[in-house]
This record gives sequence, structure tokens and C-alpha cells, in this order.
Amino acid sequence: MGAIGGGTWHFIKGARNSPYGERFRGGMNAMRSRGPIIGGNFAVWGSMFSTFECVLKGMRQKEDPWNSIGSGAITGGLLAARGGWKAASVSAVFGGVLLALIEGVGIVMSRAFAQQPPALAPPPSQ
Repeated sequence: MGAIGGGTWHFIKGARNSPYGERFRGGMNAMRSRGPIIGGNFAVWGSMFSTFECVLKGMRQKEDPWNSIGSGAITGGLLAARGGWKAASVSAVFGGVLLALIEGVGIVMSRAFAQQPPALAPPPSQ
């Protein structure tokens, strides 16, 4: 996900900022130079998120959407901690809200596309 999205984003950005005859080459160069950075950032975020989700699951002894929401908030806060408490708290709230939206959409989609149980026939009357 990070490689495809980041690669596409930086290819388009590099192509737009290149002279007319060099757009493809400029896009490829931008994608090649920024790709490892985006991949590394995505790997750090993903590993921190997974670690905190497993820790929360182990502490709470439950597997529910609150684990993902909490781990998104903790990950966002810790990744922005170098910017101070204000940046960390804003990023923690943003991470929690983003994961709440993702979990909410997942719940709605699973309920919308869940197979309905067959209707039971009424008991025979006597």
C-alpha cells in the first residue's frame, strides 16, 4: 500500500515539476529518490501500530475495535513526540480519529454485506 501509493504520488509530483520533454524521467527520478523514505516511514508506522495493538490486546484480554483506535492514537502521539506535547497530542487525536473512522467503515461494511439468516417458517397451526 505504501509503495504503490507513495510511488504513484511522487511519480506524478516529479513529472509535474519537470520540464516538458523530461516528464517521465523526472517522475522516475522523484519516485526512485523518495521511495525508500516513504517505505521506511510506512514500515515504522506499521510496526509501531502492530506492537501497540498486540500490547493492548494482551492487557485488555479483548479483541475489539478499541484496540486499533488506541494503538492508532498511541502511535500518532509517539511519532510526533519530538515536536513537543502539543504536536504529540494533536497527532494522537488525529491517529485515534482516523483509526475510528477506518474501524467504523469496516463494521458498517461487514454488517451491510453480511448474509442474512433464512427466515424461519411459522409453526404449523393446529
